[in-house]
Amino acid sequence: MNKKTVITCAIVGATTSREHTPHLPITPAEIAQSALEAVQAGAAAVHIHVRDPATGKASMEVDLYAEVVKRIRDAGSQVIINLTTGAGARFVPSEHDPRVAGPGTTLVNPEQRVQHILALKPDVATLDLNTMTSRNQVVINTPDMVRKMAGFIQSAGAIPEIELFDSGDVQLANALIEDGTLTGPRLFSFVLGVKYGFVSTPETVLYARNLLPAGAHWTAIGIGKQSFPMVAQGWLMGGHARVGMEDNIYLGRGKLARTNAELVTHAAELIALLGGEVATIAEARAMWGLRAS
Repeated sequence: MNKKTVITCAIVGATTSREHTPHLPITPAEIAQSALEAVQAGAAAVHIHVRDPATGKASMEVDLYAEVVKRIRDAGSQVIINLTTGAGARFVPSEHDPRVAGPGTTLVNPEQRVQHILALKPDVATLDLNTMTSRNQVVINTPDMVRKMAGFIQSAGAIPEIELFDSGDVQLANALIEDGTLTGPRLFSFVLGVKYGFVSTPETVLYARNLLPAGAHWTAIGIGKQSFPMVAQGWLMGGHARVGMEDNIYLGRGKLARTNAELVTHAAELIALLGGEVATIAEARAMWGLRAS
């Protein structure tokens, strides 16, 4: 087990909406403030998506990311900033011809998906390895796309956080390490509970963990009602923790979290009850091989 557990807070994500919870942060000011509150509650890292302030929909605008990052840094926080590169991977076949992109398609080239990483140079950037069915759509991350994105991320001085949605993704990750595409500190996250991907069970976490290279740091991310059970399972098996409104909006059955900080507090309390300790920002940076901010 890790001597200390790093808690990451995923502030907003791309799919949770104000229809799901009125407490969701939307504007850059709200996202940054929610991140700072999560840090006060014990998060050493924050995972950031951005939304169009007018519509609340997911956005890839560099200026929105820049405002969030600036607000966090201007507040004096040394928190590990992890920016998503997951946007821009969705393909929706049109009804008349499945080879043609239909409404809802966001698929763009790798350079566009990492433009905010190159501009802002965060500590960490996610790198999704999944190509999978998502509802009646497809998420596409081919090996060539992933290699290009990994190169851009690492050229910006960021560490890729490898997001894994099924066992084939782990095999791809190991292949990218073997061929030298991925170098340096190895951060992985298992996304558990997305339909048609990893299921949220202890057996899945154990199996996935055992496929990783020696010395890897990893996090078990439970989606929905499995969020806190996966915090516990991750700790028991030597992993770190992630919570936040991207993954789950409830503290318990029928009880909406009012803030991301409440979700972090609950995770920290759970880790303490299990006998663990939550890592500080400085400890997390040292553990993950990140530069001092």
